[in-house]
Amino acid sequence: MLTAEKIGKKFSGITALSDVSMELLPGKVTAIIGENGAGKSTLMKILSGVYPEYEGRIIYKGEEVRFENPREAQACGIAIIHQELNLIPDLSITENIFLGRELVNAWGFLDKNAMQQKTQELLTRLKLNVNPKTLIRDLKLGQQQVVEIAKALLTDSEVIIMDEPTSAISDHEVEILFGIIENLRKENKAIVYISHKLDELFKIADNYIVLRDGCVTEIGSMEGVSRDLIIKKMVGRDIKIIEKGHRQNESKNLLEVENLTLVKKDVSNKIVLDNLNFNLKSGEILGIFGLMGAGRTELLECILGMHNATCVSSIRIENNIVKLKSPREAIQSGIVLVPEDRKRDGLVLDLDIKTNITLSILKDIQQGGLLSESKEMELTNKYIDSLKIKTASPHLAVKNLSGGNQQKVVLARCLATQPKVLMLDEPTRGIDANAKNEIYKLIIALSEEGLGIIVVSSELPEILTVSDRVLVMAEGKITAEFNSADANEDAILKAAIPQTI
Repeated sequence: MLTAEKIGKKFSGITALSDVSMELLPGKVTAIIGENGAGKSTLMKILSGVYPEYEGRIIYKGEEVRFENPREAQACGIAIIHQELNLIPDLSITENIFLGRELVNAWGFLDKNAMQQKTQELLTRLKLNVNPKTLIRDLKLGQQQVVEIAKALLTDSEVIIMDEPTSAISDHEVEILFGIIENLRKENKAIVYISHKLDELFKIADNYIVLRDGCVTEIGSMEGVSRDLIIKKMVGRDIKIIEKGHRQNESKNLLEVENLTLVKKDVSNKIVLDNLNFNLKSGEILGIFGLMGAGRTELLECILGMHNATCVSSIRIENNIVKLKSPREAIQSGIVLVPEDRKRDGLVLDLDIKTNITLSILKDIQQGGLLSESKEMELTNKYIDSLKIKTASPHLAVKNLSGGNQQKVVLARCLATQPKVLMLDEPTRGIDANAKNEIYKLIIALSEEGLGIIVVSSELPEILTVSDRVLVMAEGKITAEFNSADANEDAILKAAIPQTI
């Protein structure tokens, strides 16, 4: 269906891809495997017209093509679901799906009814129960990911590229997506699938292509390949997965949350969080698990002071009551959050790595009332080294980093504030297995230094790997609590499923 020959791409003199060749076969799912920064997303953006300038050539259905923009690629039959969402917050679901490909009636006017009807069909197919007129900004991140998938399914594409399509959706939505992929395979479509969730690849992929440092290192069939072997192919060496073991924590309470209630600020007055009570000890890692809509992210946002007008609670830090009215006050009190959506909430994409890391502590890196370049560089280099941020320079714009390295920059900025409580919302979303392992090691090391850490994750193995204690949420309530010795997947999932009458 599609052949890439000797593809090369550089950014500011830095080689992202070098001499990459690959084939995509009709009726097959090809997994593109590699660490963060290996060049996977760059290659896909070339194939889908996002990057029109590159070395080499692309053969599609027997003819050489070179796309100037994604619209040309879509018109030709190549669609991409991006890892980083490309949606306009203040437009509706329908307007986003049909943006640039609007339907018009016989008089040349927008056919809004037809577009809404088609959007509803797509949402029904993806089992997303929301109104097509809903604004994107009113959707959760996982719901936005489903809309991104719907955009790609709108056109009858022959090649469909999925870059981390399940990074923010629930297990139920993942199963729906896999069913759609199976149907597309039967329709003889060529599907490219990129995911750091390796277990997914064994369920749906036929073949794999390994990228390392911008080069293809191996191509083969998924049949007979083990998870450990895939990881070794990605990184070029064996990776020892961290095992924390069970830890007893006799420390005093660092953070105490009492009677936390959040009411939705609209005509519904829906209770989003209902009278939550819990604590966090110094040096403890508290995992919070829940299905989509359980209220996990809203809980962290309330602790950070983001819903001051509609959230009621009593919060104590080191036994002192604090009234947090904004994230700034939370940071000053020693609480920081690594947000779920790094692109929207965690970074200033057009600024460089150095500026993003030091953005929250400008007062601490001044000298004589002016920013100290030497202090900025010293702090930045410290975190580039300790977090293994893969970059050619601290002056590189954050938007040019891979998703995993962007996440590390957000983490560095939070750690630079020297917090007492570190809250992590989906800390390894879009991060490869080796980088995940490094993040886990860092989380455990920080806890051993006395930092209190809250980890929210939709990945149960992640929660079980790092947590000393696990809280389970469902429909805005805490439904269960486990210590690490008693926690298991079955018990946690049972507590996370809402109870029906």
